[in-house]
Amino acid sequence: MAKKVLIVDDELDIRVFMSTLLETNGYRPIATEDGKLGIELARKHKPSLVIMDIMMPRESGINLYRELKKDPGLRSVPDIMVSAIAQKTFLHSQQLLDAYEGGQIPEPAAYIEKPAEPHELLQAVQRALP
Repeated sequence: MAKKVLIVDDELDIRVFMSTLLETNGYRPIATEDGKLGIELARKHKPSLVIMDIMMPRESGINLYRELKKDPGLRSVPDIMVSAIAQKTFLHSQQLLDAYEGGQIPEPAAYIEKPAEPHELLQAVQRALP
């Protein structure tokens, strides 16, 4: 049975690109356009992996990521961040939020800066899913 991969990105062309890449490589993509719908779909479908953007309307990838890592049923699901925001900027924001909230959220399984190359994304998915 194909492993489910949740894709959360506000750009339709990115969702189509990732969905096509994953589907042609034996995965079952589920896609949505914002973090609010992303957490709902994650809870409903229990994906094996979540790939997400950071800058999205309604609820950002930062909030989605933190929600996933705080949810007992989803915290062990690996995450891949794919964003135009530099990785060090993302990690710095996480450190600040950890300090503010008094807890520590683990780093994602992979961080890819946009534009994501197909082979780079596929390798990150394969590493994150044993």
